[in-house]
Amino acid sequence: MMLKTPNEIDIVRASTSKINEVDFENLSFGNTFTDHMLVCDFRNGQWEKPVIKPYEPFLIDPSAKVFHYGQAIFEGMKAYKDKNDAVWLFRPDENFHRFNKSAVRMAMPEVPEDVFIGGLKAIVDLERDWVKKGLGNTLYLRPFMIAIGSGVIAQPSTQYRFMIILSPARSYYSGEVKVIIAEHYSRAANGGIGAAKAAGNYSAQFYPQKLAQEKGFQQIIWTDDATHTKLEEAGTMNVFFRINDTIITAPVSERILDGVTRKSLIQLAKRDGIKIEERSVLVEEIVAAAKDGSLKEIFGSGTAAVVSPIVGFQYQEHYYELPKLENSIALQLKDKMTKIQYKLAEDTFGWTVKI
Repeated sequence: MMLKTPNEIDIVRASTSKINEVDFENLSFGNTFTDHMLVCDFRNGQWEKPVIKPYEPFLIDPSAKVFHYGQAIFEGMKAYKDKNDAVWLFRPDENFHRFNKSAVRMAMPEVPEDVFIGGLKAIVDLERDWVKKGLGNTLYLRPFMIAIGSGVIAQPSTQYRFMIILSPARSYYSGEVKVIIAEHYSRAANGGIGAAKAAGNYSAQFYPQKLAQEKGFQQIIWTDDATHTKLEEAGTMNVFFRINDTIITAPVSERILDGVTRKSLIQLAKRDGIKIEERSVLVEEIVAAAKDGSLKEIFGSGTAAVVSPIVGFQYQEHYYELPKLENSIALQLKDKMTKIQYKLAEDTFGWTVKI
């Protein structure tokens, strides 16, 4: 894939860099940011010229629509550095297309390719020293858009701000993950915004997740809003189940996010002859498989951790421990995908894009 670069992009360089003040061996995920950010505003029905400028706070009207009606969307991506110091993106076209699907659903303007993809290329190239070599080292990329038009009338904004900020990250590890299957709360509903990467989807999860954590669980496996019988996502991740040697995951829908990591794992599994099914997954099916020993693995997938193995789950006050396996398909898939991202294995799909 060729990256499209903006015809015009202003770059205002920071007078000094923070990079030498950063302890790259002890990074807390998402709390340290690079020297620059990209900003591009939508006003009077069109996108203005994007600018890369020093990372800094900015002023916004207290009546901005983002504060009152939640028009905000984002993406999560990463840049990787190979052993030859080349910097790569992973499937940025997928994030670009999903971002604009989210924009349409939230009544926001679509971002042009030269601003989104070209802007990514420009700012990652400028900040390439922040991408450290070594397996597990990445630069997390956060493109997002918010409604900045003023006024508290309940209608879409006419002014928006698209931005990209960057955060160096180490290998993401959250320890043992135990989950609870939701019996009341839902992540999304039919006709809602579950398939959009909208900010409100995540804030709505915080309270039920807090309740789960108070019971000793790290995440929730969400069930469908209508019957709570179908398993859909795990926390902020897509979720996979292994029964015997078959991997099963719910199909994407207007309730389930079309995860880039999810679809990449599915393609890897199919390439390598691992049996995988995209279909509805019933709670009773997984409970029955846990009881008879055929449930071998549950794992989440997402940008931060790539694959997050789940060691056990609770449903209706009963806890089911999963077996500890030497032949984990989840970890095999994670290893294969990570090696592609870091250019340690051949990219047979053409997923990686050089900066």
